[in-house]
Amino acid sequence: MAVRDVKKVVLAYSGGLDTSVILRWLQSTYRCEVVTFTADLGQGEELEPARRKAEMFGVKQVFIEDLRETFVRDFVFPMFRANAVYEGQYLLGTSIARPLIAQRQIEIAEQVGADAVAHGATGKGNDQVRFELSYYALKPDIKIIAPWREWDLTSRTKLLEFAEAHQIPIARDKRGEAPFSVDANLLHSSSEGKILEDPAIEPDEIVYQRTIRPEDAPDRATVIAIDFERGDPVAIDGERLSPAALLTKLNALGRENGIGRLDLVENRFVGMKSRGVYETPGGTILLAAHRGIESITLDREAAHLKDQLMPRYAELIYYGFWFSPERRMLQAAIDESQHSVTGRVRVKLYKGNVGVIGRESPHSLYSMKHVTFEDDQGAYDQVDAQGFIKLNALRLRLGAMAGRRGGAL
Repeated sequence: MAVRDVKKVVLAYSGGLDTSVILRWLQSTYRCEVVTFTADLGQGEELEPARRKAEMFGVKQVFIEDLRETFVRDFVFPMFRANAVYEGQYLLGTSIARPLIAQRQIEIAEQVGADAVAHGATGKGNDQVRFELSYYALKPDIKIIAPWREWDLTSRTKLLEFAEAHQIPIARDKRGEAPFSVDANLLHSSSEGKILEDPAIEPDEIVYQRTIRPEDAPDRATVIAIDFERGDPVAIDGERLSPAALLTKLNALGRENGIGRLDLVENRFVGMKSRGVYETPGGTILLAAHRGIESITLDREAAHLKDQLMPRYAELIYYGFWFSPERRMLQAAIDESQHSVTGRVRVKLYKGNVGVIGRESPHSLYSMKHVTFEDDQGAYDQVDAQGFIKLNALRLRLGAMAGRRGGAL
């Protein structure tokens, strides 16, 4: 991209060292106006310093927005309706935040008349893909600047030298190299790199920020009730809460009980394996509870089909295809399945574990009359099972009579 082609760019800006360097680099390299956008997704950091720092660099349009409710209501909850888990374990906390940031960046770009957007993701990770696929899906002609793929600031030393040369203030505790990098939002925290790069070494306790050690959790279990309406949680112990407030409360409960830690080696979209340490306390509770209410409200074949669709859905989010037609198609099917997913689930939290101990629903498909070991008074005729079994065994019997062991091909 020719430098002269960009007149105004909207930068996803945290106010930290990397994005502060990017801000100044954009101004000096592209000679363009920079608009900053900082999203509060519940990362737990004060955001006003980002405004002051941006204004210090001469930024005239600074956007700092509280998107916590939007994040949970429109992104986290739809994902949890699908019980989405990437590679069997990861609850997609970082992945699901990127499309919202990208969406708002594009909206701001259109609002202020910007012709470009920029992000601080590196050329090795998944986030560059997630941001840019979202940008293009929402605004096909947008120009994208990814400084980590363009500049020669390839080390922390060079970043610090650039910061000092351009009078970028650096907190004293930020001058030393961080032992690992952290990304956080209301759903989770993610720690990667440096001391975590060797997957053979157990993470040090300093890595964990959102949960106490399960060994240090209370010796008495915590029991809570979560109410669902059409697949979404709406109340804890009878108290109705907004989406963000509900997830915040689940996070606190999970933290106190050492719930939601995950040490994972995953397959990145760009092709390499990476090791990450994740903490998703509230999300871990929510997943167990949602599956609990589905267990009594979903038809068997609908539930099994939904479980078959889930890995593909999770993969689409991990890869960055939130705004793709196939994700929307899957979401429509998932949301259709949730019409009767209403009721209450009781869960027990104890030393890192979540267990469902009760579930009830006005739409329950569970029939005590049919499953009882006592006299079912004709609700189920056990003789019917004989024909059912013989019909299902027919192909197996034909295969055996033809001399094929176990009916094998």
